[in-house]
Amino acid sequence: MTGPELKKLREHLGEAIGRKLTVADMAKLCGLPEEDGASTIRKWEVSGPIGPVAELLRILAMASDHYPILEMFNVFDRHDVAVKDRPARRQAFREQMRGDVLRRIG
Repeated sequence: MTGPELKKLREHLGEAIGRKLTVADMAKLCGLPEEDGASTIRKWEVSGPIGPVAELLRILAMASDHYPILEMFNVFDRHDVAVKDRPARRQAFREQMRGDVLRRIG
């Protein structure tokens, strides 16, 4: 994930939860310390996050309709899920992810 992609993700997650996310909110999402978390996010919005944080953000991105549901989480396209039920299940999953984002930022 690049810096501009992180900025765009912040915008898209804000749309998904219905409120604008600040850099401090993103720091909370990433589990960064309050003291300097926001400045770390600002740096990452230039250079991009690395390591486990980048992976966490890929997962949290699924809260937004702008990002695909990652293959390891896609239990909707299996043979035991009726095709007619798949859209509703995907939407419920995204709602669950939105709830997780809101819980993380308090």
